[in-house]
Amino acid sequence: MNRIVVIGSSCSGKSTFSQYLANKNKTEYIELDQLHWLPDWKERPDEEFRVLVSEAVSADSWIVDGNYSVARDIVWPRATKIIWLNHSFSLVLYRSITRSIKRAATKKKLFAGNIESFKQTFFSRDSIIFWVLKTYHQKRKNYSKILKNAEAKGITVIEFNNQSQVDDYLKSL
Repeated sequence: MNRIVVIGSSCSGKSTFSQYLANKNKTEYIELDQLHWLPDWKERPDEEFRVLVSEAVSADSWIVDGNYSVARDIVWPRATKIIWLNHSFSLVLYRSITRSIKRAATKKKLFAGNIESFKQTFFSRDSIIFWVLKTYHQKRKNYSKILKNAEAKGITVIEFNNQSQVDDYLKSL
């Protein structure tokens, strides 16, 4: 009964890592962004989001990808393991830029059919690049504290500080 939460900064590789892990373990993959976003980049109201999250994590085994503090009290107490992709700021920023350009150029459909545009990416306060710049350091500082709490409650915490650690872990499965 593995119940794993994968956290990290935006663009740290949570979704790719979580999907791989879920496929390898033949476990349900839950992407919190999928539950959170509505069409036209509207955020689902917190109460509705919490209900969806609660239903999703009621199973015995799953891998959750996401950092929504509004649902942390639902997800983390059920977790058996938390994996923190604690990559460097330079890597995360690089990934945010390259991923955004690629998504805008290909018009890749994301959660609820939303599409990132060049305008949103480079000329909007809703830019994922701006979000990384704004939240990276504070999230990293906060995770250090709250993960100690999680460990004290008996949840296994694994921290990866670079991509080679992530790759070695995945190869070892």
